[in-house]
Amino acid sequence: MSKRRKKEGPAPMTAAGLVRYYEEDKGINFKPSLVIAIAVTFSVIVALADAGAFSFIKP
Repeated sequence: MSKRRKKEGPAPMTAAGLVRYYEEDKGINFKPSLVIAIAVTFSVIVALADAGAFSFIKP
């Protein structure tokens, strides 16, 4: 048995509904404050659009 297999341990029983998650550092990472800032900005833009603040833009 390889060293890697010993570190990971045995695979869980899939029939019991157990799921094994692997944590990887791949992908895009955002700071939570950036995500909140984007959400607040988007909410303000939607609220302003609903209030008619962008009435100068005609389709």
